[in-house]
Amino acid sequence: MAELTPPPSPAASAVTVYLALGGNMGDRAANLAEAIRRLGAAVEIDAQSALYETAPMYVTDQPAFLNMAVRGTTRLGPLELLRFLKEIEATLGRDLGGLRFGPRPIDVDILLYADRVVTEHDLEIPHPRMAERAFVLCPLADIAADIVHPVLNRRIDALRDEVPGRETVVRIAETL
Repeated sequence: MAELTPPPSPAASAVTVYLALGGNMGDRAANLAEAIRRLGAAVEIDAQSALYETAPMYVTDQPAFLNMAVRGTTRLGPLELLRFLKEIEATLGRDLGGLRFGPRPIDVDILLYADRVVTEHDLEIPHPRMAERAFVLCPLADIAADIVHPVLNRRIDALRDEVPGRETVVRIAETL
Protein backbone atom coordinates (compact mmCIF):
# COMPACT_ATOMS: atom_id res chain seq x y z
CA MET A 1 0.00 0.00 0.00
CA ALA A 2 1.16 3.53 -0.68
CA GLU A 3 2.43 5.47 2.31
CA LEU A 4 0.46 8.49 3.43
CA THR A 5 2.13 11.84 3.56
CA PRO A 6 0.93 13.81 6.56
CA PRO A 7 -0.25 17.32 5.85
CA PRO A 8 2.15 20.13 6.67
CA SER A 9 2.36 20.74 10.40
CA PRO A 10 1.41 24.19 11.56
CA ALA A 11 3.95 25.94 13.74
CA ALA A 12 2.23 24.91 16.96
CA SER A 13 3.18 22.96 20.01
CA ALA A 14 2.14 19.34 20.29
CA VAL A 15 -1.25 18.61 21.84
CA THR A 16 -2.64 15.42 23.34
CA VAL A 17 -5.40 13.75 21.36
CA TYR A 18 -7.60 10.74 22.03
CA LEU A 19 -8.81 8.75 19.04
CA ALA A 20 -11.33 5.91 18.72
CA LEU A 21 -10.64 3.15 16.20
CA GLY A 22 -13.02 0.46 15.02
CA GLY A 23 -13.91 -1.76 12.13
CA ASN A 24 -16.02 -4.76 11.21
CA MET A 25 -14.96 -5.76 7.70
CA GLY A 26 -12.05 -7.92 6.57
CA ASP A 27 -9.26 -8.73 9.02
CA ARG A 28 -10.46 -6.41 11.75
CA ALA A 29 -7.35 -6.63 13.96
CA ALA A 30 -4.98 -6.19 11.01
CA ASN A 31 -6.94 -3.11 9.90
CA LEU A 32 -6.65 -1.58 13.37
CA ALA A 33 -2.92 -2.34 13.50
CA GLU A 34 -2.34 -0.82 10.06
CA ALA A 35 -4.32 2.30 10.98
CA ILE A 36 -2.18 2.73 14.11
CA ARG A 37 0.98 2.26 12.07
CA ARG A 38 -0.16 4.92 9.59
CA LEU A 39 -1.17 7.29 12.37
CA GLY A 40 2.51 7.38 13.33
CA ALA A 41 3.21 9.71 10.40
CA ALA A 42 1.48 12.57 12.25
CA VAL A 43 0.49 11.30 15.71
CA GLU A 44 2.97 9.97 18.23
CA ILE A 45 0.97 7.22 19.95
CA ASP A 46 1.88 6.75 23.61
CA ALA A 47 -1.01 4.62 24.94
CA GLN A 48 -3.43 2.02 23.58
CA SER A 49 -6.51 0.55 25.22
CA ALA A 50 -7.38 -3.09 25.34
CA LEU A 51 -9.15 -4.57 22.32
CA TYR A 52 -12.94 -4.96 22.52
CA GLU A 53 -15.49 -6.80 20.41
CA THR A 54 -18.70 -4.83 20.28
CA ALA A 55 -22.20 -5.17 18.94
CA PRO A 56 -23.07 -2.73 16.15
CA MET A 57 -25.08 0.35 17.12
CA TYR A 58 -27.62 2.31 15.06
CA VAL A 59 -27.46 -0.10 12.05
CA THR A 60 -27.57 -3.45 13.83
CA ASP A 61 -27.75 -5.86 10.87
CA GLN A 62 -23.98 -6.09 10.35
CA PRO A 63 -21.00 -7.97 11.82
CA ALA A 64 -19.54 -7.20 15.26
CA PHE A 65 -16.85 -4.54 15.49
CA LEU A 66 -13.42 -4.54 17.04
CA ASN A 67 -12.86 -1.27 18.89
CA MET A 68 -10.06 0.41 20.78
CA ALA A 69 -8.78 3.86 21.71
CA VAL A 70 -5.37 5.46 21.53
CA ARG A 71 -3.73 8.50 23.07
CA GLY A 72 -1.04 10.45 21.31
CA THR A 73 0.39 13.86 20.55
CA THR A 74 0.23 15.77 17.31
CA ARG A 75 1.19 19.13 15.92
CA LEU A 76 -1.69 19.06 13.45
CA GLY A 77 -4.62 21.37 14.02
CA PRO A 78 -8.05 19.76 14.47
CA LEU A 79 -9.15 20.10 10.83
CA GLU A 80 -5.78 18.96 9.49
CA LEU A 81 -5.94 15.94 11.79
CA LEU A 82 -9.44 15.12 10.55
CA ARG A 83 -8.28 15.27 6.92
CA PHE A 84 -5.32 13.02 7.76
CA LEU A 85 -7.62 10.47 9.46
CA LYS A 86 -10.02 10.45 6.50
CA GLU A 87 -7.07 9.78 4.20
CA ILE A 88 -6.08 6.79 6.34
CA GLU A 89 -9.65 5.48 6.26
CA ALA A 90 -9.89 5.81 2.48
CA THR A 91 -6.49 4.20 1.94
CA LEU A 92 -7.55 1.22 4.06
CA GLY A 93 -10.71 0.71 2.01
CA ARG A 94 -13.44 2.70 3.70
CA ASP A 95 -16.08 4.07 1.34
CA LEU A 96 -16.39 7.57 2.76
CA GLY A 97 -19.69 8.01 0.93
CA GLY A 98 -21.15 4.70 2.18
CA LEU A 99 -23.99 3.96 4.57
CA ARG A 100 -23.72 6.07 7.69
CA PHE A 101 -23.06 3.81 10.70
CA GLY A 102 -22.78 0.86 8.29
CA PRO A 103 -20.01 -1.71 7.90
CA ARG A 104 -16.49 -0.44 7.34
CA PRO A 105 -12.96 -1.84 7.42
CA ILE A 106 -11.78 1.09 9.58
CA ASP A 107 -13.16 4.14 11.31
CA VAL A 108 -10.97 6.62 13.18
CA ASP A 109 -12.67 9.38 15.17
CA ILE A 110 -11.24 12.30 17.12
CA LEU A 111 -12.72 12.02 20.60
CA LEU A 112 -10.77 14.73 22.41
CA TYR A 113 -8.24 17.31 21.23
CA ALA A 114 -6.55 18.53 24.42
CA ASP A 115 -9.36 20.23 26.34
CA ARG A 116 -10.55 22.20 23.32
CA VAL A 117 -14.12 22.51 22.13
CA VAL A 118 -14.30 22.72 18.34
CA THR A 119 -17.45 23.37 16.33
CA GLU A 120 -16.85 23.42 12.60
CA HIS A 121 -19.04 22.43 9.66
CA ASP A 122 -17.37 19.00 9.35
CA LEU A 123 -15.98 18.55 12.85
CA GLU A 124 -17.17 18.63 16.44
CA ILE A 125 -14.80 18.01 19.32
CA PRO A 126 -15.40 16.47 21.80
CA HIS A 127 -17.02 13.84 19.60
CA PRO A 128 -20.74 14.65 19.84
CA ARG A 129 -21.91 11.04 20.36
CA MET A 130 -19.13 9.66 22.55
CA ALA A 131 -21.16 9.89 25.79
CA GLU A 132 -23.86 7.59 24.35
CA ARG A 133 -21.44 4.96 23.04
CA ALA A 134 -20.25 2.17 25.32
CA PHE A 135 -18.00 0.96 22.49
CA VAL A 136 -16.13 4.28 22.75
CA LEU A 137 -16.21 4.88 26.50
CA CYS A 138 -15.05 1.41 27.59
CA PRO A 139 -11.77 1.53 25.61
CA LEU A 140 -11.30 5.25 26.28
CA ALA A 141 -11.59 4.69 30.04
CA ASP A 142 -8.66 2.24 29.82
CA ILE A 143 -6.34 5.13 28.92
CA ALA A 144 -8.20 8.25 30.07
CA ALA A 145 -10.38 7.31 33.06
CA ASP A 146 -9.64 10.52 34.96
CA ILE A 147 -9.86 12.91 32.02
CA VAL A 148 -12.79 15.33 32.32
CA HIS A 149 -15.06 15.75 29.29
CA PRO A 150 -14.71 19.47 28.47
CA VAL A 151 -18.42 19.99 27.75
CA LEU A 152 -20.18 17.57 30.10
CA ASN A 153 -17.69 18.30 32.90
CA ARG A 154 -17.68 14.61 33.89
CA ARG A 155 -14.86 12.10 34.11
CA ILE A 156 -14.61 9.50 31.36
CA ASP A 157 -14.89 6.61 33.86
CA ALA A 158 -18.11 8.10 35.28
CA LEU A 159 -19.57 8.41 31.77
CA ARG A 160 -18.54 4.80 31.06
CA ASP A 161 -20.14 3.54 34.26
CA GLU A 162 -23.50 5.07 33.31
CA VAL A 163 -23.69 4.47 29.56
CA PRO A 164 -26.27 1.93 28.37
CA GLY A 165 -25.00 -1.04 26.36
CA ARG A 166 -21.88 -1.87 28.39
CA GLU A 167 -22.89 -5.55 28.21
CA THR A 168 -22.37 -5.47 24.42
CA VAL A 169 -18.70 -4.45 24.82
CA VAL A 170 -16.46 -7.46 25.55
CA ARG A 171 -12.74 -7.14 26.26
CA ILE A 172 -11.05 -9.79 24.11
CA ALA A 173 -7.37 -8.89 24.47
CA GLU A 174 -5.23 -6.62 26.63
CA THR A 175 -3.30 -5.39 23.60
CA LEU A 176 -3.70 -5.41 19.85
